[in-house]
Amino acid sequence: MGRSDGKRLKGLGVEYEVAAHVMDHRYDAMNMIHLDIPMEPMRKYMNRKRKEGKRYDHLTLIIAAMIRAMAEYPALNRFVVNKRIYARNDLEVGMVVLKEGRIDAEGTTSKMKFDPSNTIDEVNETIKSYIESNRKEDEVNSTDKLANFLCSAPGLLRVVANLAKWLDKHNMCPKAIIEASPFHCTIMLTNLASIKTNYIYHHIYDFGTVSMSLAIGMPHDVPMVKKGEQIFVRCLPIGLVMDERIASGAYFALAFRKFSKYLENPEILEQPPEKVVKDKV
Repeated sequence: MGRSDGKRLKGLGVEYEVAAHVMDHRYDAMNMIHLDIPMEPMRKYMNRKRKEGKRYDHLTLIIAAMIRAMAEYPALNRFVVNKRIYARNDLEVGMVVLKEGRIDAEGTTSKMKFDPSNTIDEVNETIKSYIESNRKEDEVNSTDKLANFLCSAPGLLRVVANLAKWLDKHNMCPKAIIEASPFHCTIMLTNLASIKTNYIYHHIYDFGTVSMSLAIGMPHDVPMVKKGEQIFVRCLPIGLVMDERIASGAYFALAFRKFSKYLENPEILEQPPEKVVKDKV
């Protein structure tokens, strides 16, 4: 039986088949990496664009750079369910948005849909619209509605959650639940710098299909050597967690290297990619 959110991949190689069977849970397959992204190139770019009347923030640059990396490295948009590897139909980023006026830091989680060909302006508009619509105190998105319904009766949440897990494992989960679920997305992002907290390695959920998480922390100074002298470079720390069953370590390394290079030269993101690489469906 097929899935509404992805296409099964076959012929990827023995190592992928073995990994999916040996590590049959996402928490078995979690690899973690810490990236320090120099802030000066991003700061200069944002200041220059502000003079042109365009306002970007670090979140926009990071999401735009990750989307562009996925345009070249489509395996980042894969997921594993029931020991089978799938290419995701859509590119979606899940993110928590805090409600306005809430001192208890309560927020809502939903997801944004992007296209690998998106420019930084298109990414910026999607993020702005998403935050504005979800930050309103009286706004209730499809994810909130589903959660509120499941919590409305004693025992309902437990029954439905267990049923949803079973249905998802056997490719029978209703499309409406997959579309409302924040656990069915390409990458889960949390901006901890917005609440003045350091980055973390955020787990990837065993329920759903999310294969990566990205957590942004508070800027810090990183010692580096330049021309034989030690200097301190202001960096934005990022904690990345990934499901190693979807791609090789070398593939991840190349993709994240390209991601970092785009943040060193954000001007590249103003134009669509010359080519969007398709996965081996």
